[in-house]
Amino acid sequence: MTVKASAYNSLNNQTKGNPVIAAWGDSLKEEMKAIAVSRDLIAQGLTHNTRVKIDGFDGYYLVKDKMNDRWKNKIDIYMGTDVKKARKWGRKKVVIYVDTLEVSE
Repeated sequence: MTVKASAYNSLNNQTKGNPVIAAWGDSLKEEMKAIAVSRDLIAQGLTHNTRVKIDGFDGYYLVKDKMNDRWKNKIDIYMGTDVKKARKWGRKKVVIYVDTLEVSE
């Protein structure tokens, strides 16, 4: 599926509450391959710990965070505290593939 994508960091001004705790209670770590998803994508099955392949990125990313209700058809790619990397990546449309394999943590 094609979605809008941006990047986010573990910084107080980019998050609500503790910047290293995701919406489902997971601790975010610097090199973690994690994404936040808009609520409409959660309703479509991209729930907590769903594995997602993002075109242009190596490996799989896990759904670890939720976005504000105002966003639709959007993901945020977690980039630790590297603001420069997140800004350089910017915003774009990407194709994502949902892995049907269940992940337990």
